[in-house]
Amino acid sequence: MDGARESIRRARLRVTLPRLAVLEAVANEGRHQDAEFICEAARVRLTRLSRQAVYDNLNALVAAGLLRRIEPAGRPSLYETRVGDNHHHLICRRCASTLDIDCAVGHAPCLEPSETHGFAIDEAEVVYWGLCPECQAEPKNP
Repeated sequence: MDGARESIRRARLRVTLPRLAVLEAVANEGRHQDAEFICEAARVRLTRLSRQAVYDNLNALVAAGLLRRIEPAGRPSLYETRVGDNHHHLICRRCASTLDIDCAVGHAPCLEPSETHGFAIDEAEVVYWGLCPECQAEPKNP
């Protein structure tokens, strides 16, 4: 808990019990969890925590750079504590297992677009989709 407190202070946020519960739930329950999972995990630590407080704190922690939100197409947003390194993700189409993948090529932003349209690009977000080994081994549904 002291590490979470110090991280929140360094980000210049107020240390609150709901904020601690949410940050610890993401950090301790594994990477790439959705808000509903985080809500249930945080309620183990703080039983009266409202769903709205969880969402508000997730947004505050993302804005402060303590959490990263990824938004895979057609899926709920996922949250993780690995921030600031411009890594990418590999997601199973069947079971939604999500893994981190280091930068594709070279330095951030990893990929060079064919046209920048005048943007100063500093990050690329890539999601690789496929079937994980476990789902590949399952028989196909008729």
